[in-house]
Amino acid sequence: MDLDATAVRELGRAAVEIVANYYQSLPSIPIMPATNGEAVRDLFAEPLPDLPCNPEELLKLVRERIFALSRHNGHPRFFGYVASPGTAISAFGDLLASTLNANVTSWRSGPAPAEIERLTVDWMKQAIGYPATAGGLFVSGGSMANFSAIVAARHHKAPGAARGGMHTVRKPLRVYVSEETHFSIQKAAGMAGIGEENVVHILTDAALRMDTNDLRKRIEHDIDNGFEPMCVAASAGTVSTGAFDPIGEIAEIARRYGIWLHVDAAYGGFAALAPSAKHLFRDIAHADSVTLDPHKWLYTSMGCGCILYRDPETARAAFSHDAAYTQPIGLEDREAFAFWDYGPELSRRFRALNVWLQLKCFGTAMLGEAIEENIQCARYFEELVSESADFEMLAPVELSIFCFRYSPPAYSADLDELNERILVKVQRSGGSYVSNARVRGRFALRGCVLNYRTTKADMRTLLDDVRRAAQEIQ
Repeated sequence: MDLDATAVRELGRAAVEIVANYYQSLPSIPIMPATNGEAVRDLFAEPLPDLPCNPEELLKLVRERIFALSRHNGHPRFFGYVASPGTAISAFGDLLASTLNANVTSWRSGPAPAEIERLTVDWMKQAIGYPATAGGLFVSGGSMANFSAIVAARHHKAPGAARGGMHTVRKPLRVYVSEETHFSIQKAAGMAGIGEENVVHILTDAALRMDTNDLRKRIEHDIDNGFEPMCVAASAGTVSTGAFDPIGEIAEIARRYGIWLHVDAAYGGFAALAPSAKHLFRDIAHADSVTLDPHKWLYTSMGCGCILYRDPETARAAFSHDAAYTQPIGLEDREAFAFWDYGPELSRRFRALNVWLQLKCFGTAMLGEAIEENIQCARYFEELVSESADFEMLAPVELSIFCFRYSPPAYSADLDELNERILVKVQRSGGSYVSNARVRGRFALRGCVLNYRTTKADMRTLLDDVRRAAQEIQ
């Protein structure tokens, strides 16, 4: 199992060749393979391997089957969901992190990886304008970051719940979210014992942002009816439309009622690096916690989210545990630091390496330019739709998400059903890829520009692809 240096080099050259060819081919390959579940299953089905396989043959299988039969999120016209295209430096970061195979549980488990993570978390704070005294760590993604925030908020309001259980809490706790909030907040409330039914959905305004008047009314109603307001979760870029909640106004309400303010900026957080969006983050320092996803708009590889706490000691009180096998014998101060004191995970991959490499390699100026270009591409698409006679926008473009539908003049049949059929046809065509959303009850074709390869020409091609699909269906 311990390959010699020559074999490792040969294997590495073959793997790098796959990487280089893949990146070169991205603009020209179909985004989605023309296949089905049974065909892919049958292609890989075999009993548990008993005998070894030649590594070169394995790489051939990766190239010819796994790469060929995957959806290609790095394609310039992949607009589905909020998916990073990744970069070559980030991909090599995965290789190097796996080579070192550090389990970054604490400082003593990897002095350099631990310090790189603490440094890079500081960079995350600087990127969005969060206080220098805040703390945080990298987690697997936005869902885990949101869960960490809800647990910290619960401990802040009901410190005995973690040990004694929720039955020790005098009043039911409430979490407030907008109608557009990502479902991971509601899921987190369920996992934290607060209960999904205690997540209160606040109305949204004309721009699909949280309505602060309704928020205030619902909080006061809950107080009058024996509930304990615990947390309000604002969105810095909702997943369906990219709406940016009024953080400053929400912060004032949270402060007035003694409620934890969490900002889910998993999608939109790094828009703070773009000149046209930077102003949206002027009140972010008021948040008690913030979720970020470097594996979204910082373009790193998948598997890296970030949770920031304005007061890290509150998080430490919620997560820290003492056990004989974790005590830092002979270590003090900085060397006694443990990441498990600030989040739910013990075993932790060296996630910070990707982020550190990405920021060092490109710098925030270049990354900010790429993010700004993504925003401008989405706004350009909004202009194309507004100028057309057969399409309509269903929500304003605030960041880089756009929601629209095919709506030809005098069409009397079901537009939702028509656009559902268009969605499937576009996705299967392989030339462009959009996802879907519901906007005010209407079915929307939804796209998100999150790729430094995407240009305005790609936005024109997308509209042509959707129009062609619609005409073929009709």
